[in-house]
Amino acid sequence: MSLAVRKCIDMNNGNYWAWPQGAKLALSLVVNVEEGAEYSVADGDPTPEPVDELGVTLKKPIRMHGNESNYQYGIKEGAPRVLELLDRFKMPATWTAAALALERAPGLAKAIRARGDETCSHGWRWEHQFRFNEAEEREFIQKAVRSIEHSTGNRPVGWLSRYLHTENTRRLLQEEGFLYHMDDYSSDTPFWAAVKGSDKPMVIVPYALDSNDMKMWLAPAFTPDMWLKYACDTLDVLLAQGQTSMQPRMMSLGLHLRIIGRPGRIWALERFLAHASQAQGVWITTRKQVAEHYALTVPPLKVVV
Repeated sequence: MSLAVRKCIDMNNGNYWAWPQGAKLALSLVVNVEEGAEYSVADGDPTPEPVDELGVTLKKPIRMHGNESNYQYGIKEGAPRVLELLDRFKMPATWTAAALALERAPGLAKAIRARGDETCSHGWRWEHQFRFNEAEEREFIQKAVRSIEHSTGNRPVGWLSRYLHTENTRRLLQEEGFLYHMDDYSSDTPFWAAVKGSDKPMVIVPYALDSNDMKMWLAPAFTPDMWLKYACDTLDVLLAQGQTSMQPRMMSLGLHLRIIGRPGRIWALERFLAHASQAQGVWITTRKQVAEHYALTVPPLKVVV
């Protein structure tokens, strides 16, 4: 079947489009870098970050040295393992990084830069920006941009909040020159969305929680072999749908250095990457490339907000 015949329709505005070179599925590997930017009494926060592996939360301002070291495991041990697999399989990734985490891990920032990977902003610190007023949120965004550009040599064009954002976030991101936002779980394909307070829409590159490795510490019964099967099944189903779907398919695989980087879990990522590398018709790419391709291929509808 020719590429022209296999082009799909954008459900927002009826335009036809396709992934580059006739790919049936775009796969986005998202590596979160939060370690060193989490809540910590040492950094002046009122409470420390909960312990991932144990689900323990302290409500008193006590410094948790053990939990700080649990996060640092992601930088010391997890990052080298993840980088080795990405290099071995020659796969690009989008690193959703809290800017302070990269400042405190210059070796990792250097490795990301050397690979030519994209760094998407996960905020200045890993904190809840929904508490900010507009001026505070703008400064939070600007501070993250300056920091990530200094650490990696490239300014971020994508943004991922820590779970919640404000009514102003997308407009502020537009005003600060961002290309896409990924705080959305509503689709398996990118789309244009209206922006409150702006006459221009923004590209949304949706994320996914169901295939995220954090499920393995949120639900301890969800073991690495179960995560691997779920991830592979997700890829296989979306790839098959890409053959006939009215919209091109995209898969997001969320990873965390301190989670997937453990010896008892890293093997599952290795097997998933091997599975993805053998699949035909998969475009393994960054979220920036997804957003750029979509924005160039599908003209936005004019919106009034």
